[in-house]
Amino acid sequence: MGTTGGIKIFSGTAHRALVDEICHELCCDLGKATAARFSDGEFNFQIEENVRGADVFIVQPTCPPTDAYLMEMLVMLDAFRRSSAERLTAVLPYYGYGRSDKKDRPRVPIAAKMVANLLTTAGADRILTIDLHAAQIQGFFDIPVDHLYAAPVMIRYYQERPLPKLTVVAPDTGGAERARAYAKRLDAELALCDKRRDKPNVAEVMNVVGDVEGRNCLIVDDMCDTGGSLTKVSLALKQAGAARVDACFTHPVLSGRAAQHLGNSGIEQIVVTNTIPLNTKAAELKNIKVLSIAPLLAKAIKSIHEETSVSSLFV
Repeated sequence: MGTTGGIKIFSGTAHRALVDEICHELCCDLGKATAARFSDGEFNFQIEENVRGADVFIVQPTCPPTDAYLMEMLVMLDAFRRSSAERLTAVLPYYGYGRSDKKDRPRVPIAAKMVANLLTTAGADRILTIDLHAAQIQGFFDIPVDHLYAAPVMIRYYQERPLPKLTVVAPDTGGAERARAYAKRLDAELALCDKRRDKPNVAEVMNVVGDVEGRNCLIVDDMCDTGGSLTKVSLALKQAGAARVDACFTHPVLSGRAAQHLGNSGIEQIVVTNTIPLNTKAAELKNIKVLSIAPLLAKAIKSIHEETSVSSLFV
């Protein structure tokens, strides 16, 4: 579908700094809009410029407080749909409720599917996101989904700062494919942890599969919430004889006592991206390094607008 109007970037209140970076990369101005809240907490949004026939991109990670930021996205989508924008792309650097992607216990919701329905009903014509917790979430949508990966950004960082005798570690069996891709690109060995989770946010590392003795280990994951799993994996690697433990993950949710856990984890360096703004406690961690995914998102937005392939961004 061609676009008759120009490209326009708008932002919710979740991560204005990231949106400003994207606009800088695209050499365009941020769209004019007023975002505020009524005294009772309801979100109020008004577009301050003409968007009729425009190709609109709304950037809003649904990070904590997830419910509030998700509602902002839905309200903004409705406003642009009613203002006759030609195409609406919901840019969700972090897709909230992504962990609720299947019925793994009796009488639980599949909230990731519900959120997909909400976004589509509100008016989204397309979704742009990064590192979904489960790739099959793309299938929950009946509209196109461009699913990017932060791996090229992360891998480039470690290629420029190589660690000798490197072993890439998957923190659980579900992350084995991701870890294998990193290990291949970094010419490293592969190991994984057998993790058993009895209830949400509580994990126990049972065993380390692979040789990590005397090696530098890099734990690779898509997100970190409480930091409990990551800390236990780090301790298990140390007990197995690892010389050094580093970690990288795309989405630094880092809720609750995560900063305290990671500060005591023995991890030398933690590399994350800015899909989510760091909270105050996480920003104080001395061993955390934030990489920007704004150039990646800007290239994807430009490709979508120009109707060209985004597959080159996966390399």
